[in-house]
Formats: sequence, structure tokens, C-alpha cells
Amino acid sequence: MMMNSQSNVELLIVDDEIGFADVLRKRMSRRGVDATPAASGSEAVRILREQAFDVAIVDLKLEGMDGIEILKVFKLMAPEMPVLMLTGHGCEESREICMRNGADGYLHKPIDFERLLIKTLHAGGRWVSNE
Repeated sequence: MMMNSQSNVELLIVDDEIGFADVLRKRMSRRGVDATPAASGSEAVRILREQAFDVAIVDLKLEGMDGIEILKVFKLMAPEMPVLMLTGHGCEESREICMRNGADGYLHKPIDFERLLIKTLHAGGRWVSNE
């Protein structure tokens, strides 16, 4: 398997843990993913109005708009954009709620970066199999 290098994946990261989002942005950038962080749902919605993204990663637990609300808004604004939900406090019920509302994936913190990268590239349409 390999990454198709024709163009970078545009990723929107929605997480109120600024340090985590910044580390994730830097690591993704080194792997050819252009990541834009947003610290809140309202900031994420504003950014999505101004720019198109190939995929979004949204933390489930946020102040103000929670991850489910953001997921619903994203699916109205950009129905074709895959949304991966990220949580440190997940349970089967929250996973089911996310999937029922259109999430394309559900991952637990702490994350396995390589797994998250593969899911991001796959969701963004840039993962190519050599098989």
C-alpha cells in the first residue's frame, strides 16, 4: 500500500486540546497531509465555510457544540466530506450514535498515529493499494 502523491489531503482537525491538535497537525504535515486545526465547533464551521476539506477529524467531547452537533452540521454543509470521530471517553453507545449520524469512523485516544493516518488518507481518497 502507498500514498498517492498527486495532491495533499486537506484535513480539518476539531479538538479543544490545542497541544494535541498542534502535534497532530505537525505529524500529518510531515506525511503530506495539510491539516488545519479548529479549537471549537463555531471556529470549525467558520473555517469550513471558507475552505473545502477532504476529511475532518472531530473530537466527541468539546465545550459548546459537542462532536455530534458538529458532525450533523458538517454533514449538512459538506455531505461528501468524510468525518472521523475521535474520543478519549468512548463507549459502544456513543460509537453507534456517531455512526447513525453519518460518521465515517470512530477512534479512541490515545491514538495510534499510523492507524489514524491510514484512515485519514483512505477517507480523503488518497490511499492506494498495490494489491
